[in-house]
Amino acid sequence: MTAQDIIIAPLITEKSMSGIADKKYAFKVAKDANKYQIADAIEELFKVKVAKVNTMHMRGKNRRMGRYEGKTASWKKAIVTLKEDSKTISFFDGLI
Repeated sequence: MTAQDIIIAPLITEKSMSGIADKKYAFKVAKDANKYQIADAIEELFKVKVAKVNTMHMRGKNRRMGRYEGKTASWKKAIVTLKEDSKTISFFDGLI
């Protein structure tokens, strides 16, 4: 898998934006990627140094559309913490 296959999208939420001050960034990642692969992909894509990676599985939720009911897809989220001497990810700097 390439780095683009592992990191699907950045997560832009109120909670994830509050972590930027502590150099913590949230990403939607591939379900079968492990922490080492995620760390390597972040370092390759953004040219930063990763200190640690926390991952969690987000379950799909039940949703209704009128009288029909369905389920949203489950996905995997990664919280990436950068090292103190690392530069920030410039993509997120423009959002603050």
